[in-house]
Order: sequence, then structure tokens, then C-alpha cells
Amino acid sequence: MSKIRTATNVASLVEDGAIVAVNSSSGLCCPDAILAALGARFRTEGAPRNLTTIHPIAAGDMFGTRGVDHLAQPGMISRIIGGSYPSGPSSAEPPLIRQMVRRNEVAAYNVPSGIIFDMLREGAAKRPGVMTKVGLDTFVDPTQEGCAMNEAAQAEPVVSRIDFMGEEWLYFPAIRPTVAIIRATTGDERGNLTFEDEGAYLGAMELALAAHNNGGIVIAQVRRVAQSGTLRPHDVRVPGILVDYVVETPDQLQTTATQYDPAISGEVFKPLDSFALPEFNVAKVMARRVARELRPGWAVNIGFGISANVPRILLEEGRHGDVTWVIEQGAVGGIPLLDFKFGCAANAEAFVASPHQFTYFQAGGFDVSLLSFLQIHPNGSVNVSKLSAQPHVTAGSGGFVDITSRARRIIFSGYFNAGAKFSIADGRLIIEREGKIAKIVDELEQISFSGPRAIAQGQEILYVTERCVMQLTPDGLMVTEIAPGIDLQTQILDQARAPLLISPTLRLMDAGLFHPHVTPPRRAAA
Repeated sequence: MSKIRTATNVASLVEDGAIVAVNSSSGLCCPDAILAALGARFRTEGAPRNLTTIHPIAAGDMFGTRGVDHLAQPGMISRIIGGSYPSGPSSAEPPLIRQMVRRNEVAAYNVPSGIIFDMLREGAAKRPGVMTKVGLDTFVDPTQEGCAMNEAAQAEPVVSRIDFMGEEWLYFPAIRPTVAIIRATTGDERGNLTFEDEGAYLGAMELALAAHNNGGIVIAQVRRVAQSGTLRPHDVRVPGILVDYVVETPDQLQTTATQYDPAISGEVFKPLDSFALPEFNVAKVMARRVARELRPGWAVNIGFGISANVPRILLEEGRHGDVTWVIEQGAVGGIPLLDFKFGCAANAEAFVASPHQFTYFQAGGFDVSLLSFLQIHPNGSVNVSKLSAQPHVTAGSGGFVDITSRARRIIFSGYFNAGAKFSIADGRLIIEREGKIAKIVDELEQISFSGPRAIAQGQEILYVTERCVMQLTPDGLMVTEIAPGIDLQTQILDQARAPLLISPTLRLMDAGLFHPHVTPPRRAAA
């Protein structure tokens, strides 16, 4: 019997109180048509009510794919567990789900993305839950916020700290969804799914297993429907035995604001000279300095912000291929993309399911991670996940906590403070107007990364800003390099809202970084 249905048909099957898990990463793989049909049903019928929704990575964005905002209606969602949430510019109206969280209308949690995948996998296997050290001494830890984003969530904890064989662990109960909503490119009449036009698999298989094995239903949105028996078995990523219904949606976007880019799916490899290189500015200087730390043969995780430009720095310097980029959505190799397409890569050499990628990250299997920061404490701790004044500017923790928990090396990059105006002349940095918002502070809004824990674990941590480079030491944050043209006292120490250490071997950053055309460094040995 054919499993093909309409979005309206499948929306009618979701019951009050359902636990609904959604496979998405902003616009990437977002089953938006099904979420829209669910929202439309609620507006008409007032059902389904009191849903718990599970989002390992954000469902939807602020650029045309509404995602979870279709469900952000009073009474429809009572609880939401997200690794990340839709985010965008501060000047835009916050997403509806963000407004509900702020008004305490829904119990909301920010659980690291990899841990949510682990919770679903444990639910699929009917095991009790996840024991992990990921998140210890951060906002994830119940000794701090326990992942709660508001008062409603504080009343219903999702994590506890336990002792097991003399060690401290975090325990998260397994998630057993009653509905899984996933997306693929092609589905046949029996429900077999292939992902040939997608830029990632994310956790489609894990979500389907978790719902199916617990007596739930699995709904798949696809671009096109094929006859049974016509899909190549090696191409099927989710078998039809796990899928109950298939909804055809020919106009689904490939990712945020993108109808289809064949380089994202690996159908076409773009010429390297077709990638735009960063214009010369202060952000490029920082990306260049970060690139100096990379060694041939390394596997390098990359995050949003300044770091996202580092692959293009290596391309410009003739070093493309020296390292292999790995991102949490699952792409391995190629060139990670920017802006709307962040989370995708062009010319990838492999796609790994996100839960497997997170297992790789959580155990520190890669060489270095390049990440951003909102605030830094003098003990090296970092906030990247919370900005109370404008919460929708940050997506939350996403995979940040999973990635940083055991990473051997981390390079954070960003501006020393917010709002400064710069120019560059003759290899020197000139601060024309100083920023008004300090980022080196004596109290973080949220601890996304623990500096003291990093020291205890022997992690190597570097912080690259436009005016200086800092290193985490057992005694705290130490300034090790200073940009040409910068005064140490007035433009670094006085601009920090907390004390910094000064290296006895303080040196200037390479002045060549501050010229439009820099001579690439000699290749370092692996």
C-alpha cells in the first residue's frame, strides 16, 4: 500500500500531548510544509495541543523558512528542547518561539545538540538515558542553569548530576518521541528515502528509529516521489520499514534562502577560483592570524563568525587542502559556506550523519576547533550562547558544548570589544573610535565553555582579537601578542573589564597580516 499522503492528512494524525522530534538545521533539511500544515490545523481546530517539540538543531530561520514558528502558538507547544533556536540580526523582529520563551509561555531548554541526538539514540534502544561529561561546569550543569532558558523550564529539570564509580557525570533521560518529522529528496511508495539533493543527513535515521521503536509515527517530507523498487539500495539512508507517511513538496528549499546549489549536494564541484575571497579589513586580519595556527594534515572544526572565513584565507594563500574541515551538520572536507548557507559545504568529500559527527567531536577526535565568543572571563571561560538584551542574535549553544568539551585545541576569535571603528594603514591597526561594550568581563551572562576545566584537562586555548592574541594559562588569560600600532595600556588593559596577565615575552603580531597582500607563511611541518 502506498504511503504517500498530503501535508494536511498527516497533520491530522498528531495527537494532543505528542512528543514531536524534528530533523532540521535552520533551513537545511527543514520539513517546513509539514510544520506549516500542523500550525494551520491548530489555528482552525485548536489541536494538537500541549506538544513537546525536540530540535537537535534549529528548525527554521529568520529568512523565509518559518520552521518551529509555525507551531509557536499559545497552547500548541508547552515544552521545547532545542540544541539551537532560529536566530538572526538584532534589527529584525525576534522569532515567535523566542517571544514565547521570553514570556515564559513555554518551558524551554537549550541542550547541546550532540546530547539531544544521544538522548534520542538511547530512547530508540530503550535504554534509560545518557551519562556524559559534556557540559560539566557550564550552563548545562544543574549546579548552574541545567539547560533551562526560563522559569517554566527550571520547574521541570532535564538533567541531573550524579556520581558513578567515584566520578561526576551529567545524566539526561532518554527521549522517546511519538512523532518524528524528517525530510529527504526522494521517497518511494514504500517510504524508502534518499538524500541526493541535500547538504546533510543530520539525524534523520536516529529520529526515525526513536519514534518507530517507541510505537510512534514517522513522517517524511520529500521533493519528489518514486515508484517502489526504483531507488538504488546503497542510496537509501532511511528504509521504508521505519517510515509511515511520505509528503511530496516539490518546492522545498535546499537550505536557507537557497532553492538548489549542486555544489552543496556534491552533484557538481565548483572551480576553486569561483569562491569569493574576503575583502581586506580587520576581520580578514584576524582570520589570517587564526590560519597561521593550522598544520597540514589536521582535521579542523569550524564555527560561525570570523572563523568562517579561514577556509578562504587558506584558499587565497595556496594552502587549500592542507587541512580537512569538519562541521557539525555532517560535511567533511570541501569549503564550508558562509552566511545563509552556513552549515553546508561546497565540494565536500563525504557526508556523515550528525550523531556520528558529534561522537567524533565529544571524544576530541579532531585536531582543533575554530570558534567565536560573545564574552570572555579572565579565567578563560567563554559565553557564546546567551545575550539577554537580544537573545535571538545568538542561536544558543548548538554543538558548541559538545565540540569544546574535550577538544585538544581551540582558537576563539572575535573583536576585543563591541562597537569600535578601525582602519589599517602601513601595517598598523588604528582605532578611530573605541567600542563601548566590553567583551573581557569579570562576570559572564552564561558559561558556555569552562576555562578552569580546560586547564584541568590540558586543553590548549588561544583567543585571537584584532588588537591582541591571548593564551589561557593556569594563572588566567595572558596577552602574548599585540597588534602593530596598539598601545598595551590604553587600548587593551584599560578596555578590559577584568585584569589580564602580560607575557614576559610579549611580541608584536606579524605586521604582514595588516597589509592587503600578505606573503603566505612557510608551510609548517605536520
